Amino acid sequence: MTGPFGNDVPASLSQRYVIGRRLGQGGMATVYQATDQVLRRQVAIKVFTARADSVEELRRQEAEAKLVASLNHYAITTLLDAGVDTTDPQRPQVYLVMEYVPGTDLRQRLREGPLPWTQVCWLGHDLGEGLHALHEIGFLHLDVKPANVLVASRHADARLRGKLADFGFAALAGSRATDGYSMSGTAAYLSPEQAEGATTTTASDVYSLGLVLLEAGTGRPAFPGRIPQAVPALLRDGPAVPDAVPEGISGILRGMTARHPADRIPLADAAARFQDLNIDELVRRRRVGPPLSATHEAQRLAAVRRYNVLDTPPEPSYDRVTRLVSRTLRVPIAAIGIFDVDRVWVKSRHGVDVEELDSTGIASPVGKPDDTPWAVPDALLDPDVRRSPLVTHPPHVRSFAAAPLMTHDGFPIGALYAADLVPRHYTEGELASLHDLAGIVMNEMELRLASRRALFPTT
Repeated sequence: MTGPFGNDVPASLSQRYVIGRRLGQGGMATVYQATDQVLRRQVAIKVFTARADSVEELRRQEAEAKLVASLNHYAITTLLDAGVDTTDPQRPQVYLVMEYVPGTDLRQRLREGPLPWTQVCWLGHDLGEGLHALHEIGFLHLDVKPANVLVASRHADARLRGKLADFGFAALAGSRATDGYSMSGTAAYLSPEQAEGATTTTASDVYSLGLVLLEAGTGRPAFPGRIPQAVPALLRDGPAVPDAVPEGISGILRGMTARHPADRIPLADAAARFQDLNIDELVRRRRVGPPLSATHEAQRLAAVRRYNVLDTPPEPSYDRVTRLVSRTLRVPIAAIGIFDVDRVWVKSRHGVDVEELDSTGIASPVGKPDDTPWAVPDALLDPDVRRSPLVTHPPHVRSFAAAPLMTHDGFPIGALYAADLVPRHYTEGELASLHDLAGIVMNEMELRLASRRALFPTT
């Protein structure tokens, strides 16, 4: 018995999932978009191409599932479920149900042209932190390449977000690549030690990521061609970093792609330096006041990512809070906003249908000294918020109150909002209620973080 796409898709999947289009195919597996009929959400299902005809092959497929299940990071695709189809008991077939990232992969994106260097820096920060999380549990990716970086579809000038995918070649750090791992990655992104079949380390992934980021900014792979052409070149020469690459970025890329592993920049340092470059530029360009320094903003963004709320579905309890805000303050609109670099991610909303907004004109808690709530009686009279798209376009908000979402170590990562379509003053009692409800939201985030750390102590 076979699935709707022939032998590739286990028939047992049709009991829960409606299989859609094929998203990608490699030598070991095929990935399909699908609809989860139980939870009514889009997912990506990775089906191993061949049924396991040996215990070793089955263990290898199961090992990938267990590895991805142990990871919980905003820059790594999330495993939602896994299973084994036993229609043929002698040749079981493993499948993985992953989060669906709308958009494309970096390889496809680069066909449109190179990325701005600012976006390369954000990509370097996110992917560097994702790989570092993998390394912390003792594994290497060993196949970092543009096709294995998923890039979500977002506003054209918004901060780029990428996710690492495909851990089929992952191996224990320090293992010698004698089983085919050394040459299993794509030739253009192999580290020298992989090409030589030598012992791989975390520095091997650093080198590959450096090549990916260099290509992302220049639009050209440093070592084009197949293995016979690419390997001699990478063993003989380091990648050429053009003079046009901004100085700060070129220094990081050269450090990541040093010929000898011991000379390469540690991932955590590279990720931090990429972020610092962009934060310095943001602070300079926006000319913000003393309360917000580049260091403070970098720490605040790190706090945002610590709670892992940017790329995950909101908790149902968030919706209960926004409904309670609407009833308590008698307003038609309530929302929970999380502030990223240049976007506000709306994680729960009542009375408005928007998932993200440009941060321009949005009343932000960033730079405020404490968690004291505040209000704007008439948005059209306030020069800081009257340009907000929620004011200038439907639903045409005229007044609002907000309470910061403050972490236990004092960083504002977002705000709980109550908004009305007419000018109005908010009483001290209403602001106090909003403050208490914001505290409930942060308690939910803290509990979620504590639960994740209990399950995955290294995250």
